[in-house]
Amino acid sequence: MSAAHANNMDLMAPPVVKTIQKGLLVVGLVFAVISLALAFVRPDEFFRGYLLGYMDWLGVTLGSMAILMIRHLTGGGWGMVIRRILGAAMRCLPLMAVLFIPIVFGIPKLYVWARPLDSIADKHLREHLQDLTRSYLTVHGFIIRAAIYLAIWNLLSFLLTKWSREQDTPPSRDNSARFKAVSGPGLILYAFTISFAAIDWVMSIDPSWISTIYGLLILIGELLSAMCFAVVVERILVDYKPMSELLKPDFVHDHGKWMLTFTMVWAYFSFSQWLIIWAGNLPEEITWYMRRLNGGWGFIGLFLAIFQFAVPFVLLLSRPFKRDIRRLVWLAVWILFMRYLDLFWIIEPNYSKTLNLTLADVVVSVAIGSIWLAYFFRNLNSLPLLPAYDVFANEVLEPAHE
Repeated sequence: MSAAHANNMDLMAPPVVKTIQKGLLVVGLVFAVISLALAFVRPDEFFRGYLLGYMDWLGVTLGSMAILMIRHLTGGGWGMVIRRILGAAMRCLPLMAVLFIPIVFGIPKLYVWARPLDSIADKHLREHLQDLTRSYLTVHGFIIRAAIYLAIWNLLSFLLTKWSREQDTPPSRDNSARFKAVSGPGLILYAFTISFAAIDWVMSIDPSWISTIYGLLILIGELLSAMCFAVVVERILVDYKPMSELLKPDFVHDHGKWMLTFTMVWAYFSFSQWLIIWAGNLPEEITWYMRRLNGGWGFIGLFLAIFQFAVPFVLLLSRPFKRDIRRLVWLAVWILFMRYLDLFWIIEPNYSKTLNLTLADVVVSVAIGSIWLAYFFRNLNSLPLLPAYDVFANEVLEPAHE
């Protein structure tokens, strides 16, 4: 029934997608040129801004893959209607692998452990790094582990995409067993790899401090970013066919509930990290928070507590709000901005004791984001917005019952 219905529909993305893609590509190229100039004039600021922008957009990419795997394990129309949006974001992983190369060149600028030990003024840090840089934090180890993480993520993306493409042509296929066979282990692999990647790429900026929940904080932030991004894209598409016929208020409601869930879990993990460190009452464990509560950084932390948790939490308790895509999208855009601010608060205080937003923090992030979005919309335009020959497509294609 679903395939027959789909044959009477044009399931490809509307022409506006290609228009948006071209505009974003132009913006990306312009900001990339400015970023390149900054790389020569202010290399330290450039690499810091680059790491910030990279982690922000990597979060949307990996979070989309994780939510897609959750959907394959649980089923439901809520995931089917955004499945190709999530898939298009996931297929940006080859781009993210290429965009990691500048971080490799910036290792000495970004990480104190990659510099000669005799150049480190802090005696205690120098002694701490003597053992650490022989066993784990080495440049070669950093690069090899990064290659492994990116290879695993791209392999998962390849398999999920390959079997999804098969459902665009007759006959109808039930690939759910294949998807589940990959998604179950895939989610475990994702959790482990992003945790280690977060330690390597972000937490090791300050090698004297460690948190066992750090990887989970990055993970849940990625899931929140990805779901908000999916809401933004479906809002763009809902004014055009076929999304105007596929997206039902019940699905939007489910997406809002996922946003609420991820928001609460992010707040729980953030509070848990602070509570454990506060309860431990050990001087060496509070350095991370001391940097982020002084020099103006405390205002950012308070802003995050209010506007990434408290306000979204209250708004998302409203059922009518969660069912209206035209209202929900504004909160999704806001949370995406807060995710950038959260990463800024995590990364930048390692380099500056006082609140400092550099030109590179903005320009480089815009360059990476615009190029990423152009590639995303290219991916979105390459496949139908619904795998019509998936036997479960009728969850979306059947008429809504109000």
